[in-house]
Formats: sequence, C-alpha cells, structure tokens
Amino acid sequence: MDPELGNLIKRLRKEKKMTLKEVSEKTNLSISFLSQVERSLCSITLLSLRKLSEALGVSPSYFFPDTIQIDKDMIRRATEKQTEHKSSFTYSDLSGNVSNPLFTPILVTLLPGDKRGTPFSHEGQEFIYVINGIMTIILDDTEYDLYPGDSIHMDSTRPHNWFNKTDKPTNFLFISAATSRD
Repeated sequence: MDPELGNLIKRLRKEKKMTLKEVSEKTNLSISFLSQVERSLCSITLLSLRKLSEALGVSPSYFFPDTIQIDKDMIRRATEKQTEHKSSFTYSDLSGNVSNPLFTPILVTLLPGDKRGTPFSHEGQEFIYVINGIMTIILDDTEYDLYPGDSIHMDSTRPHNWFNKTDKPTNFLFISAATSRD
C-alpha cells in the first residue's frame, strides 16, 4: 500500500477530530484494520476506501490528489495518469473540475483473485458498466456475474459488494452518487 494514503487518511481523521472508534462505527470496519491502514501495514479495497470517504465526509478522489483535474473545459484526457495501488485494484478518477458534483465517475481495474468481501450498504446510488473481464456482484446475498457490456444501476442502501474471482483483471466504469433521489 502507498504509505502516503495511510498518512492522508490519518491526517484527515484527526482534522475531523474523529477517533478510530467513531470511524469504525460509521464504516463497519474494525479499529485494528483502520489502524493498520493508517500505518500502511495492510492494503485497502476500493469499497473500504469508499466507506472511509463517506465517514470522513470527502469524495473518494480526495485520497488521490494527483487525479484531480484543473482543466477549464472540464475535460479529462486519456493520457492522464492513473493512480496505482499495491492492493487489489487500480483506481482512476474521471471527474472534471466541477464544483459540488452530483456523481463521481471512476475507472476501476480489479486484479485477479480479489476475495469476496462482506456486503455493506450506504446512502446513494451506484452504476457499474463492465468494460472487460468478469465481475461478480453480491446484491442482497445473491451473486451475479457481469460480463463485458453488462451493467447494473442500484440503490446503495441495499447490501452489496463486488469482486473479481477470475484469474484475469476486470475493468469497469463505476459511477456513484452520494445521496439517493427522493
């Protein structure tokens, strides 16, 4: 794991005057796991990072400052650098320079053999479009395999998680909205 990511998470948590216990309660991640992440002793999944960003009140892109674009035309060029992780995924924020965005588009690569995590729920909506590979979605305790060209649009308050149980990388477009529409 990138040591800067752990330091950034810890610094933000302290700025928000939150304890590990408070973050644990908001994310359903254990205190020991959060402590290990902050000390860069273990890797973090994209889903856990999303839980942290929601608990700490920031966009997931906050943890990847190199991906924030300052393009007056709000265009993100394909040549822009992806943020790499020594974890189970690669994350690239596709957001432009829009203040108070209603949704966050992310290009994700799940590496082979990512393990099934515990489903969780949160406010908002998610849309996933599989570009290549096979992604497994757990939705309400049922597993669905999504293939290239398949998509899912779901209410994030339903327990869910996703992973790659194959031996090849899976690429997908992930769009999340922090709050659901009433």
